[in-house]
Amino acid sequence: MHYPSTLLERCRRMTPLALPALFLALAPTAGAQEAEIVAEVVATTTTPTPIDTGNSAWMITAAALVVAMCIPGLAMFYAGLVRTKNLLSVFSQFFAAAGVIAVLWVIFGYTIATDATGMQEGVFNLHSFIGGSSNLFLAGIKQGTVNGDGIPESVIVTFLLSFAIITPAIVAGGFAERMKFISAVLFLALWFSFVYAPVSHMVWGGPGSLMANWGVLDFAGGTAVHINSGVAALACALVVGKRSGYPKTAMPPHNLGLCLAGAGFVWLGWFGFNAGSAVAVNGSTGMALMNTELAACAGVLGWGIVEWLKNGKPSALGLASGALAGLVGVTPGCAYLSAMGALVIGLVAGAVCFVFVAVVKRRFGYDDTLDAFGLHGVGGVVGALLTGVFAAQSLGGSEDISIATQLVAQFKGVIFTIVYTFVISWVILKLIDLTVGLRVDPETEYAGLDETEHGEKGYNL
Repeated sequence: MHYPSTLLERCRRMTPLALPALFLALAPTAGAQEAEIVAEVVATTTTPTPIDTGNSAWMITAAALVVAMCIPGLAMFYAGLVRTKNLLSVFSQFFAAAGVIAVLWVIFGYTIATDATGMQEGVFNLHSFIGGSSNLFLAGIKQGTVNGDGIPESVIVTFLLSFAIITPAIVAGGFAERMKFISAVLFLALWFSFVYAPVSHMVWGGPGSLMANWGVLDFAGGTAVHINSGVAALACALVVGKRSGYPKTAMPPHNLGLCLAGAGFVWLGWFGFNAGSAVAVNGSTGMALMNTELAACAGVLGWGIVEWLKNGKPSALGLASGALAGLVGVTPGCAYLSAMGALVIGLVAGAVCFVFVAVVKRRFGYDDTLDAFGLHGVGGVVGALLTGVFAAQSLGGSEDISIATQLVAQFKGVIFTIVYTFVISWVILKLIDLTVGLRVDPETEYAGLDETEHGEKGYNL
């Protein structure tokens, strides 16, 4: 629409504070066109949201913590668990997957995961499952783009990208030591595109997203990250098959020191993961921070006690794994729980995850190499369901909910994620197997992936 240039320019030269007064003065007496001009200029010259340096500094820190949680943290934890001949293959998969996923995040991942266009609270439609396209190639995100909490959107993009990278990286624990490098990277890229990004939107897309409509509570990723990645790791273990010689041939971790150091980095990074999910500095941030620490410590006890009772002694790897189980368990409800709720969830997650890693896996014979399903999948289910209990105000939590009703919502979210993730992961794996193939040949597996796939050795002794 064309507006008279003289009035338009006069309005643009006014300060933002003077424009509302002009609009109120003109609206009753001026012509409709002139009033419309003033209204439009008022809207387009509103003072931009100032950057909140405190919130922004925290979110930058949280993003860096989650990056460190993945590389070097999770990479070191996984690399220490594999055999010497496969150490570099783990790091290579992590670095390559990060590179590919970052590119996909810019092209379409961010908009699929976050764009709320077309969503309506309580309404189920296509956008309940997948975001819109307004931010393809990160369109519209520039230096002056700031969210309502005064945080540059570029910081939010980076923070969420760190989640998008670590979630597929967790999945790699299910196929370590036997999948082709090109197949591993291709799978993680496709899995990010068709599983992680849509599920992330279904959980965190806001009012109108699938799980928001169901009333599912997932503050920091129990469903979107841990159940999602753990179930995908189980699908990988089943489709790719067992490592040669498993379970008769002993395959102990080659470097427990590296593994435990990695677990420490993961524990540290988890504060950014959980407390950063408040996306500001507020009461939720503080509760998430405290409960993350409490649940990790309780997980150490939960795993250690059960392992001691079963084996007569606690292992160093078991204690570290218990901490991770507690961290996984508390993630969906970290901001909603009381301190006692966090302790209970950590204890239960540690104990239950031990049973799945040490008993259930052996009984059913699947080769979840690095226990991604046993820790993340199982711990995520435990945490998601118990969040429906301990988030209630009647048990010291912050949410005004009926425990029975919330448990139904949590159960729906868990079952949907398990089914969707397993089916789509299975299909992706089968397609890759039919095209480039999934598994290295027996000679390559015996020699190790470091030399055969990358032409390097992790140790030159």
